Amino acid sequence: MKNKRINTNPHIIHIELKKNKYFPNSKYPVLIYKEAFILPRQKNKSSTIIQEIFIRNGWSNSWKNGIYDFHHYHSITHECMGISMGKASVILGGPQGRKVELSQGDLIILPADVGHKCTSSSKDFLCVGAYPQGKDYDTNYGIASESNESLKNIRKLSIPAKDPVFGKQGFLKVFWK
Repeated sequence: MKNKRINTNPHIIHIELKKNKYFPNSKYPVLIYKEAFILPRQKNKSSTIIQEIFIRNGWSNSWKNGIYDFHHYHSITHECMGISMGKASVILGGPQGRKVELSQGDLIILPADVGHKCTSSSKDFLCVGAYPQGKDYDTNYGIASESNESLKNIRKLSIPAKDPVFGKQGFLKVFWK
C-alpha cells in the first residue's frame, strides 16, 4: 500500500566523513532524504506521522525535540531524525565538519559514531528521532577517553534491517553495504 505521506522519489544526499580527531565517524555515509515526508503544517500531527512511519519500519524508542547544540555522537546505535517543523543548520563529523541544512519533511540517517551538532534553528524547529529495533543510545562528546570503547561498540553493530521510511526496499541498503 502506498503511503500518501511519503515522497517515493526524494533527492538523496550522501555524505562520507573521515575520522575527525576523537570523532570516529563511520565507513557508512550520512544519508539525507530531502522532502521524504509530505507533512501538514501542524507540528503535533507532523510528528505523529513521522513516528508512525518509523515504527512501521522497525525504528522506535523515539523522541520529539531539537538537536543538541554541542558536538556529540552515539556509539551503540544508528539514529534517524525526521524534521516535522521548521529548519536547522547542523554540523556533521565534529568540529570543522560538514554543514547541512535540514527543513520540514527531510530525513537524516546518522550511522553510529558520526558527530552531529545543531548550530542554529528556526523558533518552530522540531524533529523526531528514532533508533533501529528501538535500541537505547549513548552520548559521546569526542574526547580521547571515549575512543577505545566507541570503536569496540561500532564493531558489534549491524546494518539496520529496514530503512526508516522505505522499509526493506529502502535506499539505506543501497548506500550502506
